[in-house]
Amino acid sequence: MSQKPILKIENVGKVEGDKVWFHPFHFQLNQGEVAAIQCDHIVGRVLFNVLTGEEAGSGRMSYFDQPHPKDWKRYSHRIGLVSHDEGVYERLTPYEYVQFFQQLYGRKADINELLHKVNLPIGKSRRIKHLNYSERRRLSFVKALVHQPELVILEEPDQNIDLESKVLLRELINVHTAEGGAALVITSNMESAVILTNEVYRLNEEGLKKMDVQEPDEGAGGDQPDQEDDSQPEPESSAHVQLERIPAKVKEKMILFDPTEIDYVESVDGTVQLHVKGGVFPCAITLQQLEERLEPFGFFRCHRSYIVNLQKVREVMTWTRNSYSLILDDHHKSNIPLSKGKLQDLKQVLRM
Repeated sequence: MSQKPILKIENVGKVEGDKVWFHPFHFQLNQGEVAAIQCDHIVGRVLFNVLTGEEAGSGRMSYFDQPHPKDWKRYSHRIGLVSHDEGVYERLTPYEYVQFFQQLYGRKADINELLHKVNLPIGKSRRIKHLNYSERRRLSFVKALVHQPELVILEEPDQNIDLESKVLLRELINVHTAEGGAALVITSNMESAVILTNEVYRLNEEGLKKMDVQEPDEGAGGDQPDQEDDSQPEPESSAHVQLERIPAKVKEKMILFDPTEIDYVESVDGTVQLHVKGGVFPCAITLQQLEERLEPFGFFRCHRSYIVNLQKVREVMTWTRNSYSLILDDHHKSNIPLSKGKLQDLKQVLRM
C-alpha cells in the first residue's frame, strides 16, 4: 500500500535577477516520513518562505495533493511551522501562549500535558519573557504541534539550543511521525540533519541531492564503505566503472560521500577529516589508505597532511622559492600547502 503524499515539489526554483537562490529541484515527502534538507542558512530561509507562501518560486508545489494556494490560510491549519526567528508574546505565560494558538485553530488538546512533555512551566505565574532561549524554542515546538497538524516544517530547529531541548525535539518528531504525521527539517548543519533522520538531502548550487546515511549496523562494514555489488554480469557494451563511497561518522550514524563531493582531506593531530562543501567530517580511514582509494578519482597527495581534489584547484600560488600552496574553488577558497617535493609530481599529473 503506497503512502499518502504530503508535500510534492516539482521543478521548484528561486531566482531573483542575477541571483540564483536554488536551482529547480524535485522532492516528495509522504505520510509518516521525516526528511531534512541541509543548505546554507540564507538559502534555507528563502526555501522556508517559498514553502509557506511568503515568497514566490518557479515550478509547481502541492500539499496533500492540492495545488499550493495563493491563500495560505486555506489549509495552513493542517501544517505546523517553526521558523528560526519567530517572535513570541512575552507578556503571556507558556500556557496562555499555547492556548491562544489552540483557540486560533479550533482544536482541543491537553496543554498541560504538552508543556510537561517539553519540561516547561505549567503554572500561570512565570511569563515567557523569563524563559531562556532553549525554553522558548521548546515552546515554539509545542505551538507548532498543538493543532495536531499532518505536516510540520521546522527551520533551524536545534540551532543554539541546549542538549535537553535537542533530545526533546527528536522525541517530538518521532512521536509525530509515528502517529502518521510528516516532518520536514531545513537546517544549515549537516550534523543536525543526520541526527534527526536518515533521509538527508543537500541543496546547493548543484541542485538537490540525497545523501547516503546509514546506521552503523546497516552494512556499512564498520569503517569500510559500502561497495557496489558487482556479482551481477555487466552488459558487454558497457565499460567497468569503479564505484566508491568514503565514510564519515556523524554522531552514531555513518554518512557515505561520493569522492567527487570531497574538496580535500586533512590530517589534524592524527585525526583525518573530510572537507565537503564547507563542512568538516571525521573519517576513520588513514590518510595513506585514502590516498590509494581517491587517486583514481583525481585526488593528489600534495602534502604529508593533505590530499586534494584536483578538480577543485583554482590556482597554484608561489609564495617564496620553496613555499607553494593550492587555492581551491570551494566554499572557503581554501589555501592548501603544497610540499616542494610534490611540485614536480603535480606538474607531471597536470602535464604542465
